[in-house]
Amino acid sequence: MELLKTLILNRFKILSILTISMAFSIIILMIRIKFHHSFYLLFLVWNLFLAIIPFAITTTLISKSKLHKIKFTISFGVWLLFLPNAPYIITDLLHINNSPQHLLWLDVLVIISFAFNGLILFMLSLSDMEKLLKLHIKPKFVFPMMLLIFGLTAFGIYLGRFLRYNSWEILNNPLSLFSDIFQLIFEPHFEAWVFTLTFASFLAMTYYMLKAFSNSKI
Repeated sequence: MELLKTLILNRFKILSILTISMAFSIIILMIRIKFHHSFYLLFLVWNLFLAIIPFAITTTLISKSKLHKIKFTISFGVWLLFLPNAPYIITDLLHINNSPQHLLWLDVLVIISFAFNGLILFMLSLSDMEKLLKLHIKPKFVFPMMLLIFGLTAFGIYLGRFLRYNSWEILNNPLSLFSDIFQLIFEPHFEAWVFTLTFASFLAMTYYMLKAFSNSKI
């Protein structure tokens, strides 16, 4: 309870803004359901919940004054496993193909709203993790590690969107998961590699651009 109170106090402004933004997304989704008489995009709420998990992990980690290296390593692995869920919502724009034309604008707004929240949660969580990495590894390894995280995140999004794997399948379906991963790595798969490289580049550019803006005095 004391930890929860500390987390809320330390991040009250961020949590307030995120809550308002996510509430707005859910409200316009309810409007969409009312207009369409369909629960089709309701899965976005679940996707947004999954996007919150990595942010919750890093928020908890960064609030602790001391963190043992073993605990940090385990937490990092769990965080990395769930991290692709945050920017994954961007790919839900593919569902616009199933939207009726007369309310296409509303579906676009709903999905972009959820995707925006997912992307912000990703950036905030990644910023926290960058600070934590600077405390646990040598400074010269931080940037290469960040690039690796962008690449693994993009690859994770590909696995989720096109091969339909979930984060927890590393536990309940590891053989099939790693079999497909090895196949993608060791057998030429142009689409998978182009997706991974372009999406990783997009995430990296967005992250460092926002970081530059936040450091600017303008």
